[in-house]
Amino acid sequence: LRSGGPRSLGVNVYRTPDERFRNLPGYDFEPHYIDIDGLRMHFVDEGSGAVILLLHGEPTWSYLYRKLISPLASSMRVIAPDLIGFGRSDKPTDREFYSYESHVRAVAGFVRALDLSDITVVVHDWAGAIGLRVAVEDEKRFARLVVLNTGLFSGSDRWPTPGFMEWRNFAERVGLDLPIGTIVRSATLTPLPPEVLAAYEAPFPVPESKVGAATFPLLVPLKKEDPGAAEMLRTREALTRWDKPALVYFSDSDPVFPPGVAKAMARLIPSAGQPEILPGASHFLQEDKGEEVAARILRFVAEQ
Repeated sequence: LRSGGPRSLGVNVYRTPDERFRNLPGYDFEPHYIDIDGLRMHFVDEGSGAVILLLHGEPTWSYLYRKLISPLASSMRVIAPDLIGFGRSDKPTDREFYSYESHVRAVAGFVRALDLSDITVVVHDWAGAIGLRVAVEDEKRFARLVVLNTGLFSGSDRWPTPGFMEWRNFAERVGLDLPIGTIVRSATLTPLPPEVLAAYEAPFPVPESKVGAATFPLLVPLKKEDPGAAEMLRTREALTRWDKPALVYFSDSDPVFPPGVAKAMARLIPSAGQPEILPGASHFLQEDKGEEVAARILRFVAEQ
């Protein structure tokens, strides 16, 4: 535990020891770091060419995209950051630090700091609310949207789903005892070996390292009056004017974001067309069908 963090906030920050990330199966990518408002943010940077930005959600980190990174890097520059509070990025231990706004600022600052442009952004889970907002608010930097199992939680009649409420209630009950590996395992159809579950646990060796992961589910707006709901509604409205390519690609067995949510997301974005449903995958479709997801994204980019 060290003091520091954002200079203006003076929050305490946990930095996961580097040895926790040695010899993780399927994840031998060189780490890169950048300072975002006084916090160290980690990212993978592989390949060259047009940029594809892979944004993870809760409670994962860039390890979630390990099956996609090498195939995508064969023809693109793949950038996969860890959100603040996750992965190899710094983890503020003050719950008050974590908000929708703080994560949007961090991702927007990351994109500007690396001066990325012509971006294909891939969003999943919480990264939908974060990444889609960043894309519509800095549209000139973004060329395409790939929307995987996510939504904009704006108090609509489709939200919250029963699956989400079950997850939220569980997260609220267990707090900093959040079992990261068990959560990932419960949201895949593919059996995950112990070493993969350990890799998902690697960033979170002590309770104070899990503050972000434990807080994220509680930040999701349930009603239109909740913090963040108005901003997500504005993002939804901006997406109705999105005329660049978009792909809505969900799995068929996700209790939190079922195919009906995919249809709603596709209707929202004029350029998306019909949503595509991937059979045989649950919430973490990157685990269940990672190679297929990578291949579909490469075809989508090549078609544009």
